[in-house]
Amino acid sequence: MTADIDAILRETRTVAIVGASANRLRAVYGVWSYLKAASDYELYLVNPTIGDVDGTPTYPDLASLPVVPDLVDVFRRHEHLPAVLDDAIKVGAKTLWLQSGLADEQVARDGEAAGLQVVMDRCLKVDHARLLSAS
Repeated sequence: MTADIDAILRETRTVAIVGASANRLRAVYGVWSYLKAASDYELYLVNPTIGDVDGTPTYPDLASLPVVPDLVDVFRRHEHLPAVLDDAIKVGAKTLWLQSGLADEQVARDGEAAGLQVVMDRCLKVDHARLLSAS
């Protein structure tokens, strides 16, 4: 991974959170809540099985978003990563961010070959908070 985390975080304006959940006990909910409160990112929640999270609408897939996300933050099981990568490429995202516990070298190679920056096995919330505290 050669991505410059700080540059990605500074340059990102729109974030799609794939695998959004209304369950407050899930990590994805905590990351979304943190980013909503502590960042100026436009956040878009992606999950085809729920309509909203605390009143914020969800979208069934990346193609349904009203914007092209700069960063696609992924909270999906490993076997879904290639499909999420394909969707991120199709919509023109700049960065594919695989949350803590998620890594796939083939997905990273394919993403980078398609021009995406790929971050693996890192928490967007933790990295964003670190960047803020260093600023």
